Parts: sequence; C-alpha cells; structure tokens
Amino acid sequence: MKNRLFSVELPFGKAPALLVLVTALTGLYLFFHPVETSQATLRLWTFASNHAVPYQKAIPSFETAHPGTQLEVQLVHGDAVNSRLRAAFWADLDVPDLVEVEISRAGSFFRGPAEDVGFIDLMPILKRTGYYDRIVQTRFAPYRNRGRIYGLPHDVHPVVLAYRRDLFEELGIDVRQIRTWDDFVRIGREVSVPGERYMIELSDNNAGHFEMFLFQRDGGYFDAEGALIMDNEVALETLLFFIPLVAGSERIGSDLGSSRLFTQAVESGYFLSFICPDWRSKGTETDIPRMGGKMALMPLPAVRAGGRRTSTWGGTMLGITKSCPDPELAWQVAEHMYFNKAELAERFRETNILPPLKDAWEHPAFDEPRAYWSGQKLGRIYADLADDVPPQYASPFIETAKSKMAGVISSCAAYYRENGREGFEEFARARLLAAAEEVRRYIQRNPY
Repeated sequence: MKNRLFSVELPFGKAPALLVLVTALTGLYLFFHPVETSQATLRLWTFASNHAVPYQKAIPSFETAHPGTQLEVQLVHGDAVNSRLRAAFWADLDVPDLVEVEISRAGSFFRGPAEDVGFIDLMPILKRTGYYDRIVQTRFAPYRNRGRIYGLPHDVHPVVLAYRRDLFEELGIDVRQIRTWDDFVRIGREVSVPGERYMIELSDNNAGHFEMFLFQRDGGYFDAEGALIMDNEVALETLLFFIPLVAGSERIGSDLGSSRLFTQAVESGYFLSFICPDWRSKGTETDIPRMGGKMALMPLPAVRAGGRRTSTWGGTMLGITKSCPDPELAWQVAEHMYFNKAELAERFRETNILPPLKDAWEHPAFDEPRAYWSGQKLGRIYADLADDVPPQYASPFIETAKSKMAGVISSCAAYYRENGREGFEEFARARLLAAAEEVRRYIQRNPY
C-alpha cells in the first residue's frame, strides 16, 4: 500500500512536475508578499560605499531644494553594476536614472553607434552650464567617444608617494634630493635589504602599479582615437624600467598581496614607501592608524629632470541614462553631488578624494594640516598636481588589454629573475607584441 501511494505516475515526468510545483509556490508567496516597488522620482546607482554614504547624506538638502522630488541612492556591487546595467539597457527594464561606473569598465558601455549607447551625451549640458572649462580636462578622456562625453568625472586621483618619514630620516634619506626615478632607484638600492626591507611596494604580476608608470610617461593601452598602443616604444621603455624594480638581484620593490600583510609591512618598515593616489591616503589612515605622525607624502619622482611628478590610478564616471524621464532634473542631481562646493569640501574631509571641479580647491578644507601626514596640507599637495595628471584613454576592450598586460608583466618578471638583462629587451618586446596581437584579433572579431 505504501509503495502505491508514492508511485503515482506523472504524465511528463518528475522534473517538469517539480518545476510546476515550485512555480506555483513561488507565485503564492509573491501574491501574499508582493515586492515593494520604488517610489523614488530618481534612482542613482553607485558601486562604491565611500561614495554612497556622502550621497545619502546629501539627499535631504537636494529634496529640500526640489520639493516633491524623492531621490534614492542604491549601492550596487561593481560586478553587478556591469551585468545588471547591461541587461537593463538591452531589455529596457529597471534602468536607473543615474549610474556611476568604474573607469576601466566605462568604455564597454560606449560600443556601437551613438544611438545604441545607453547614456546621454553630456557635452551640450557641460558647455551650456560652463562646467566644461572648470573641470580638469584630462579627466574627460576615459568617457569620450566619437566626440561625445558620456560620463561626468567624479575624481582626479593624482598619485604621490607615501613614505615612512621617521624611517627615511633614520636612514638619512632627504626627499628633497629625490627629483627623478633614477635618484629614487639609486637610493632604494642602497637601503633595500632582500627579504627584510624594500624601498617601495610594487607588484610583479599585476598591471595596476605598472600602468601608473606607463601613464606618467604619456603611454597607455589606447590612444585618443581608440587605437591600441600597448606595444609601442613607450610601453616597452616602461617595461624595461619597471621589471628590474620588482625582479632580479637589484630589486627595490616587493608585494605581499594582502591588505592585512600590507598594514604589517608598513608598520614594521618592510615597505619604506608606496604609491598613493588620493583615495589610498584615506585607506592608509583607516587601516594603519598607529603610523599617525610618522607618515608623509611627496610628489612622484619625474621620469626625467623637470618632468611630470604625478600620474593617476583609478577613477569613476557618473552617467545619465537615456531611459531617464527627466534628464534636466537628473543633471541637477549630478550638480548637487559633484559641484556643490560645501558638499565637496566635507566629502574631501571624509574620503580624501580630490574633486575635478577646480573652483572647489579654493575651500579651506584643502589647506587643512593633517596630523596623520606629519602636519602636511594633504589637499593642497594633491591639488597642486591635479592639472598635470595624464589622461587615460578608454575603449570597449580596455579590460581585455589590462588582463593581457598583467600576463606580460608576470612573464617578464619570471624571465628577468632567471636570466637578468641578457636577452631581456627582445623577450619583453616579443611578449608585448604577442599580447597586443591577441587584443587586436579580439577587436577585429568585435568591431564595436
């Protein structure tokens, strides 16, 4: 009897029946527990929590200035922004009104003809409002495409060197004598002790540190017209300079690959310095509080005497989507979040991120001494370098190019450890060319 009860024959089999049952139960649950729909007038997505918090704080003042408007700021994981936004554009469903996209991923949204891009062109608004000329010009570069600007830059991200001031003084290192990378490397080889102390934190398998040097030399992955240049002479020159810093018997750099280990390395003096864009200075204050008063900042050494003493690392754009029913109101949100000087000053105090609106740097917040950084005026250090920040040119294929460059760095470091300088230039040139050809083949298969 028991076997008969549980051996009922199902016309389409057990799997389809199970799907029907799950669907029915899900429908019943949703009927009694309906999903709440957003009542907001405008929605803004951001992938960064240190952006979301100040934006949420700024909502009340925006809504007070715009009665009847309800603004919602949603924190969405960076990977989810990409997948959800792309799917939303394709299906024309659940598209936010404004969205922030990370600089390396922005180019992938600019594929195809202008009518297929999901963001509106901000150039007319920027020109009409006068903001175009008040923003650091190089920060528009990653968000331009075919004469249009699809993203408003959130930041400048100038790069300096952070260093253990107390240990530099103990070792007799005078930062005023470090004007070029040649000066820095020479001193680094004098004070570095393999396995115990390194002049600088640098990775031998990640493109992040390498590209900072590449941008400083006016190199990059793509040029202003979108042509791939990751294997040109500037890239080769940068690679030949960079690899001996992280591999071989005279290396002055190391990388521990962990934020916890990095904290310990700075505290113990294992790293005497590290590359520090503005956003990382805040992370340093938060993660390594015991170093307060022992740290300081200096401009990057120049490639050549009198040259550029900064670079850039990272970035974010804010775009207004074509699905937004009221682009003018959305622009007012962008103005409130990106151009309100009082808001920007307070946000700088909280995040150390330098805004691209040059007028904002006149606020006293950017001249406040910071005890953590040995009393230095952190904001003024970054602001003084901002106009010299090099451009980063984007492409729908920028992530692919960066991934291939990481492989080049890793293989070149391995070769250099094994063989030193013998045959290294030929090997590096071949690896760059091979990686670039892979990217070019990918581009040819996907012309948009």
